[in-house]
Amino acid sequence: MLRCCPICNKSIEDTTLFLEEHIDQALFSEFSYASRKAPEYMCYRLVKCKFCDLVYASNPPDQKQLAQAYHSADYNSSAEADDAAKTYMNIMEPVLANLKQKVSVLEIGSGTGVLLEFLSNEGFTHLVGIEPSAKAIANAPIHRREWLQEGIFEEASYLPETFDLICCFMTLEHVYDPMALAMAAHRLLKPGGAFVTVTHDYAGWINRALGRKSPIIDIEHLQLFSKSSINRLFRCSGFSAISVKPFVNRYSLNYWLRLTPLPNFIKCSFSYLDSQCNIGKIKIAINVGNIVATGFKSSQ
Repeated sequence: MLRCCPICNKSIEDTTLFLEEHIDQALFSEFSYASRKAPEYMCYRLVKCKFCDLVYASNPPDQKQLAQAYHSADYNSSAEADDAAKTYMNIMEPVLANLKQKVSVLEIGSGTGVLLEFLSNEGFTHLVGIEPSAKAIANAPIHRREWLQEGIFEEASYLPETFDLICCFMTLEHVYDPMALAMAAHRLLKPGGAFVTVTHDYAGWINRALGRKSPIIDIEHLQLFSKSSINRLFRCSGFSAISVKPFVNRYSLNYWLRLTPLPNFIKCSFSYLDSQCNIGKIKIAINVGNIVATGFKSSQ
Protein backbone atom coordinates (compact mmCIF):
# COMPACT_ATOMS: atom_id res chain seq x y z
CA MET A 1 0.00 0.00 0.00
CA LEU A 2 1.37 3.42 -0.97
CA ARG A 3 1.78 5.73 2.00
CA CYS A 4 0.42 9.26 2.33
CA CYS A 5 2.70 12.22 2.96
CA PRO A 6 4.29 11.65 6.40
CA ILE A 7 4.08 15.36 7.25
CA CYS A 8 0.73 16.67 5.98
CA ASN A 9 -0.99 13.32 5.36
CA LYS A 10 -2.07 14.28 1.84
CA SER A 11 -2.78 11.46 -0.59
CA ILE A 12 -0.22 10.00 -2.98
CA GLU A 13 -2.41 11.56 -5.67
CA ASP A 14 -1.27 14.98 -4.43
CA THR A 15 2.36 14.37 -5.42
CA THR A 16 4.64 14.63 -8.41
CA LEU A 17 7.36 12.17 -9.30
CA PHE A 18 10.79 13.11 -7.93
CA LEU A 19 12.81 10.00 -8.83
CA GLU A 20 11.94 6.54 -10.07
CA GLU A 21 12.97 3.58 -7.95
CA HIS A 22 16.51 2.33 -8.49
CA ILE A 23 17.54 -0.72 -6.47
CA ASP A 24 20.37 -3.06 -7.47
CA GLN A 25 20.71 -6.11 -5.22
CA ALA A 26 24.35 -6.48 -6.30
CA LEU A 27 25.18 -3.16 -4.60
CA PHE A 28 23.91 -4.16 -1.15
CA SER A 29 26.54 -4.76 1.52
CA GLU A 30 26.95 -4.72 5.29
CA PHE A 31 27.39 -0.94 4.97
CA SER A 32 24.18 -0.23 3.04
CA TYR A 33 22.44 0.85 6.26
CA ALA A 34 25.56 2.28 7.90
CA SER A 35 26.25 5.97 8.49
CA ARG A 36 28.62 7.97 6.30
CA LYS A 37 29.19 5.15 3.82
CA ALA A 38 30.31 5.48 0.21
CA PRO A 39 27.22 6.42 -1.88
CA GLU A 40 25.37 3.69 -3.78
CA TYR A 41 22.80 6.08 -5.32
CA MET A 42 19.95 3.61 -4.75
CA CYS A 43 16.48 4.73 -3.73
CA TYR A 44 12.86 3.72 -3.49
CA ARG A 45 10.38 5.56 -5.71
CA LEU A 46 10.45 9.16 -4.46
CA VAL A 47 7.56 11.58 -4.84
CA LYS A 48 7.20 15.25 -3.90
CA CYS A 49 4.19 16.49 -1.95
CA LYS A 50 2.49 19.44 -3.63
CA PHE A 51 1.31 20.83 -0.28
CA CYS A 52 4.26 20.67 2.14
CA ASP A 53 7.24 20.26 -0.24
CA LEU A 54 8.42 16.99 1.34
CA VAL A 55 10.05 14.37 -0.88
CA TYR A 56 9.27 10.88 0.39
CA ALA A 57 9.40 7.20 -0.54
CA SER A 58 5.93 6.07 -1.52
CA ASN A 59 6.61 2.35 -0.96
CA PRO A 60 9.19 1.93 1.82
CA PRO A 61 9.83 -1.34 3.70
CA ASP A 62 8.01 -1.82 7.00
CA GLN A 63 9.51 -0.80 10.33
CA LYS A 64 10.51 -4.33 11.34
CA GLN A 65 12.59 -4.73 8.18
CA LEU A 66 14.23 -1.36 8.75
CA ALA A 67 15.00 -2.14 12.39
CA GLN A 68 16.71 -5.39 11.40
CA ALA A 69 18.70 -3.70 8.62
CA TYR A 70 20.05 -1.05 10.99
CA HIS A 71 20.69 -3.55 13.78
CA SER A 72 22.98 -5.66 11.58
CA ALA A 73 24.70 -2.80 9.73
CA ASP A 74 28.47 -2.47 10.00
CA TYR A 75 30.19 0.64 11.38
CA ASN A 76 33.40 2.37 10.28
CA SER A 77 32.88 6.12 10.67
CA SER A 78 34.30 7.06 14.09
CA ALA A 79 36.52 9.84 12.72
CA GLU A 80 33.66 11.40 10.74
CA ALA A 81 31.31 11.04 13.73
CA ASP A 82 33.75 13.00 15.87
CA ASP A 83 33.98 15.74 13.22
CA ALA A 84 30.20 15.88 12.93
CA ALA A 85 29.73 16.12 16.70
CA LYS A 86 32.10 19.09 16.89
CA THR A 87 30.09 20.84 14.16
CA TYR A 88 26.80 20.07 15.90
CA MET A 89 28.07 21.51 19.16
CA ASN A 90 29.00 24.72 17.35
CA ILE A 91 25.62 25.12 15.71
CA MET A 92 23.83 24.36 19.00
CA GLU A 93 25.55 27.14 20.94
CA PRO A 94 22.54 29.52 20.66
CA VAL A 95 20.18 26.72 21.72
CA LEU A 96 22.23 25.73 24.75
CA ALA A 97 22.48 29.38 25.78
CA ASN A 98 18.67 29.67 25.80
CA LEU A 99 17.77 26.49 27.67
CA LYS A 100 16.12 27.00 31.05
CA GLN A 101 18.31 24.22 32.43
CA LYS A 102 20.88 21.73 31.15
CA VAL A 103 20.33 18.46 32.98
CA SER A 104 18.81 15.78 30.74
CA VAL A 105 19.34 15.07 27.04
CA LEU A 106 18.05 12.43 24.65
CA GLU A 107 19.81 11.82 21.35
CA ILE A 108 17.88 9.82 18.76
CA GLY A 109 20.39 8.09 16.51
CA SER A 110 23.35 8.49 18.85
CA GLY A 111 25.97 6.31 17.15
CA THR A 112 28.90 5.89 19.55
CA GLY A 113 27.64 8.65 21.86
CA VAL A 114 30.36 11.17 21.04
CA LEU A 115 27.88 14.08 21.04
CA LEU A 116 26.59 13.00 24.44
CA GLU A 117 30.14 13.19 25.76
CA PHE A 118 30.47 16.76 24.50
CA LEU A 119 27.15 17.61 26.15
CA SER A 120 28.30 16.07 29.42
CA ASN A 121 31.14 18.59 29.32
CA GLU A 122 28.47 21.31 29.05
CA GLY A 123 26.90 20.20 32.32
CA PHE A 124 24.29 17.63 31.27
CA THR A 125 24.18 14.78 33.79
CA HIS A 126 21.29 12.62 32.55
CA LEU A 127 22.51 11.36 29.17
CA VAL A 128 20.44 8.99 27.01
CA GLY A 129 21.18 7.83 23.48
CA ILE A 130 19.03 5.49 21.38
CA GLU A 131 20.90 3.76 18.56
CA PRO A 132 19.71 0.89 16.31
CA SER A 133 23.17 -0.32 15.24
CA ALA A 134 24.71 -2.89 17.57
CA LYS A 135 28.12 -2.39 15.99
CA ALA A 136 28.04 1.36 16.51
CA ILE A 137 27.46 0.82 20.22
CA ALA A 138 30.18 -1.84 20.31
CA ASN A 139 32.58 0.77 18.88
CA ALA A 140 31.78 3.22 21.67
CA PRO A 141 34.30 3.68 24.49
CA ILE A 142 33.28 1.68 27.54
CA HIS A 143 32.43 4.76 29.62
CA ARG A 144 29.82 5.87 27.04
CA ARG A 145 27.99 2.55 26.73
CA GLU A 146 25.99 3.09 29.91
CA TRP A 147 24.36 6.05 28.14
CA LEU A 148 23.41 4.08 25.02
CA GLN A 149 20.32 1.95 24.41
CA GLU A 150 20.14 -0.32 21.39
CA GLY A 151 16.92 -0.14 19.40
CA ILE A 152 14.47 2.08 17.56
CA PHE A 153 13.10 5.17 19.31
CA GLU A 154 9.80 4.52 21.10
CA GLU A 155 8.12 7.31 23.05
CA ALA A 156 6.70 4.88 25.61
CA SER A 157 10.21 4.13 26.87
CA TYR A 158 10.40 7.58 28.52
CA LEU A 159 8.24 9.64 30.83
CA PRO A 160 6.60 12.85 29.56
CA GLU A 161 8.46 16.12 30.20
CA THR A 162 11.71 14.32 31.03
CA PHE A 163 14.29 16.04 28.82
CA ASP A 164 15.70 19.55 28.51
CA LEU A 165 17.15 18.81 25.07
CA ILE A 166 16.35 16.27 22.36
CA CYS A 167 18.72 15.90 19.40
CA CYS A 168 18.05 14.07 16.16
CA PHE A 169 20.93 14.51 13.73
CA MET A 170 20.83 12.97 10.25
CA THR A 171 18.13 10.61 11.47
CA LEU A 172 14.74 12.11 10.51
CA GLU A 173 15.30 11.00 6.91
CA HIS A 174 15.53 7.40 8.11
CA VAL A 175 12.42 7.03 10.27
CA TYR A 176 9.08 5.78 8.97
CA ASP A 177 6.99 8.51 10.62
CA PRO A 178 8.91 11.78 11.19
CA MET A 179 5.78 13.61 12.34
CA ALA A 180 5.15 11.05 15.08
CA LEU A 181 8.76 11.41 16.22
CA ALA A 182 8.59 15.22 16.33
CA MET A 183 5.31 15.18 18.25
CA ALA A 184 6.75 12.65 20.68
CA ALA A 185 9.78 14.89 21.17
CA HIS A 186 7.47 17.76 22.06
CA ARG A 187 5.71 15.66 24.69
CA LEU A 188 8.98 14.35 26.16
CA LEU A 189 10.51 17.81 26.55
CA LYS A 190 10.17 19.85 29.70
CA PRO A 191 8.60 23.31 29.22
CA GLY A 192 11.35 25.52 27.85
CA GLY A 193 13.20 22.54 26.38
CA ALA A 194 14.48 22.37 22.81
CA PHE A 195 14.32 19.94 19.88
CA VAL A 196 17.22 20.16 17.42
CA THR A 197 17.50 18.32 14.12
CA VAL A 198 19.97 18.23 11.27
CA THR A 199 18.74 17.05 7.89
CA HIS A 200 19.73 17.19 4.25
CA ASP A 201 18.14 19.91 2.13
CA TYR A 202 17.24 18.40 -1.23
CA ALA A 203 16.65 21.93 -2.56
CA GLY A 204 20.20 23.02 -1.72
CA TRP A 205 22.25 24.03 -4.75
CA ILE A 206 24.77 21.20 -4.53
CA ASN A 207 22.07 18.52 -4.28
CA ARG A 208 20.18 20.04 -7.21
CA ALA A 209 23.39 20.20 -9.24
CA LEU A 210 24.33 16.57 -8.55
CA GLY A 211 20.81 15.23 -9.09
CA ARG A 212 20.68 11.44 -8.92
CA LYS A 213 24.42 11.41 -8.13
CA SER A 214 23.92 13.35 -4.90
CA PRO A 215 24.85 11.33 -1.78
CA ILE A 216 21.40 12.08 -0.37
CA ILE A 217 19.92 9.68 -2.94
CA ASP A 218 20.16 6.72 -0.63
CA ILE A 219 18.22 3.53 0.10
CA GLU A 220 18.19 4.57 3.78
CA HIS A 221 16.30 7.82 3.15
CA LEU A 222 12.54 7.43 3.43
CA GLN A 223 12.07 11.20 3.10
CA LEU A 224 14.10 14.24 2.13
CA PHE A 225 13.42 17.68 3.56
CA SER A 226 13.60 21.25 2.36
CA LYS A 227 13.64 24.35 4.55
CA SER A 228 9.88 24.78 4.17
CA SER A 229 8.98 21.14 4.87
CA ILE A 230 11.13 20.89 8.03
CA ASN A 231 9.66 24.20 9.20
CA ARG A 232 6.17 22.81 8.72
CA LEU A 233 7.09 19.66 10.65
CA PHE A 234 8.15 21.76 13.64
CA ARG A 235 5.10 24.03 13.47
CA CYS A 236 2.65 21.16 13.24
CA SER A 237 4.37 19.42 16.17
CA GLY A 238 3.70 22.38 18.47
CA PHE A 239 7.13 24.02 18.64
CA SER A 240 7.70 27.75 18.88
CA ALA A 241 10.70 30.04 18.28
CA ILE A 242 11.51 27.88 15.26
CA SER A 243 14.75 28.46 13.38
CA VAL A 244 15.83 26.75 10.13
CA LYS A 245 19.30 27.56 8.81
CA PRO A 246 22.00 26.12 6.55
CA PHE A 247 25.40 25.46 8.07
CA VAL A 248 28.92 24.39 7.16
CA ASN A 249 30.21 20.84 7.69
CA ARG A 250 33.89 20.20 8.35
CA TYR A 251 35.33 16.83 7.33
CA SER A 252 38.60 15.43 6.03
CA LEU A 253 39.44 15.69 2.35
CA ASN A 254 39.38 11.87 2.21
CA TYR A 255 35.76 11.82 3.36
CA TRP A 256 34.61 14.56 0.99
CA LEU A 257 36.23 12.66 -1.88
CA ARG A 258 34.45 9.46 -0.87
CA LEU A 259 31.10 11.23 -1.30
CA THR A 260 31.79 12.67 -4.74
CA PRO A 261 30.61 10.94 -7.94
CA LEU A 262 34.10 11.20 -9.47
CA PRO A 263 35.38 8.23 -11.51
CA ASN A 264 37.25 5.57 -9.56
CA PHE A 265 40.50 6.22 -11.40
CA ILE A 266 40.54 9.78 -10.04
CA LYS A 267 39.84 8.56 -6.52
CA CYS A 268 42.59 5.93 -6.85
CA SER A 269 45.00 8.58 -8.10
CA PHE A 270 44.20 10.72 -5.09
CA SER A 271 44.70 7.74 -2.76
CA TYR A 272 48.18 7.27 -4.21
CA LEU A 273 48.92 10.97 -3.80
CA ASP A 274 47.65 10.83 -0.23
CA SER A 275 49.96 7.91 0.53
CA GLN A 276 52.88 10.06 -0.61
CA CYS A 277 51.90 13.43 0.83
CA ASN A 278 49.37 12.59 3.59
CA ILE A 279 46.94 15.29 2.45
CA GLY A 280 43.76 13.28 2.93
CA LYS A 281 43.45 14.21 6.60
CA ILE A 282 43.29 17.93 5.87
CA LYS A 283 39.95 19.26 7.19
CA ILE A 284 37.83 21.32 4.81
CA ALA A 285 34.64 23.23 5.71
CA ILE A 286 31.91 23.23 3.05
CA ASN A 287 28.21 24.05 2.87
CA VAL A 288 26.88 20.86 1.28
CA GLY A 289 23.18 21.57 1.62
CA ASN A 290 22.46 20.52 5.20
CA ILE A 291 20.12 22.43 7.50
CA VAL A 292 19.71 22.70 11.27
CA ALA A 293 16.20 23.18 12.60
CA THR A 294 15.47 24.11 16.19
CA GLY A 295 12.29 24.65 18.14
CA PHE A 296 11.36 25.22 21.78
CA LYS A 297 8.50 23.89 23.84
CA SER A 298 6.59 26.79 25.29
CA SER A 299 7.14 27.33 29.00
CA GLN A 300 3.65 28.81 29.40
